[in-house]
Amino acid sequence: MAEAKWYVIHTYSGYEKKVKEDIEKTVANRQLEEEILDVRVPLEEVREIKNGVARMVPHKLFPGYVLVNMVMNDKTWYVVRNTRGVTGFVGPGSKPVPLTPEELWPLGVGDGKEAPSGQKARVVVDFEKGDMVVVIAGAWEGVEGAVQAVNVQKQTVTIMVDLFGRDIPVEIGFAEVKKKR
Repeated sequence: MAEAKWYVIHTYSGYEKKVKEDIEKTVANRQLEEEILDVRVPLEEVREIKNGVARMVPHKLFPGYVLVNMVMNDKTWYVVRNTRGVTGFVGPGSKPVPLTPEELWPLGVGDGKEAPSGQKARVVVDFEKGDMVVVIAGAWEGVEGAVQAVNVQKQTVTIMVDLFGRDIPVEIGFAEVKKKR
């Protein structure tokens, strides 16, 4: 029997979960568990900060794409390709190209290895340069200021604060500010 490899399939945007479920149902109905081993929608945990409240939220890593671990043959190709919502396999022409181990590693699939240590979760905030924010914690609590810069690497925002009649820049952590409504 041929070796199972990971392939990428393109789907209609927003149909990733439905495509995954439909492929899994078809695999169970046609007893293809030995040939189509796994179907995944790659997700990442993103730290969202809205109104000063931080929470981890799953976001699709690649909207419009689903990963399938399968033995490529005419039967499995047909099942996946003819699933509602699937537009095709990723590869030149109509020839599916399997992902390499180097491509799989950052996705956390395949060999089960962990992502590199020190890798931070992506952060989504509800404010940007020019917005007015209010500091909700720390020494500057209650102070309002205009966002001058957003540093995603350090997870800080620089705001201009009026201190004794002069505007001074102050760097504050994302979790300590919220957008002024």
